[in-house]
Amino acid sequence: MSTTIGLLADGMMAVLLVATIGTCVALNKRIVRLKADESAMRKTISELVLATETAERAIAGLRTTLGDCDRTLAERLRTAERYAADLSEQVSAGEGVMSRIAQIVEASQLVAPAKAANEQTPPALEAAPEVSRAASRLSAAASTAQKLAERALKRLEGQAA
Repeated sequence: MSTTIGLLADGMMAVLLVATIGTCVALNKRIVRLKADESAMRKTISELVLATETAERAIAGLRTTLGDCDRTLAERLRTAERYAADLSEQVSAGEGVMSRIAQIVEASQLVAPAKAANEQTPPALEAAPEVSRAASRLSAAASTAQKLAERALKRLEGQAA
């Protein structure tokens, strides 16, 4: 009986050893997979670190570009404001010129009937060459002013349309 018990004990021991060896093999395979996953994880982490550094450099570059754009835009806005002020001054000056031209045209319309009356005066009054030269200059100026006023009016009508 003691041999049987010894054989049974040795058999149980053999079964337990086989089970332990099987468990060790399974654990070894898991450890190998974990080490493979660890190297893949290290590779992934190093790639993430590299991507993060690249993104930080790109963000710094974008911030620099944004600052440059902001300065350029501010400068262009100041320039545009100056041009707008200059244009406003020129428009008001042009309106002043237009009002003066309108006054000249009105005056020329008053002078035109007087000129017609002067042309019908006797030849003795036409002897004053200075008066006729002044009248012809005034007539030419009035005609030019009338043409300028008509052109300006056409431009204004074109802008209003």
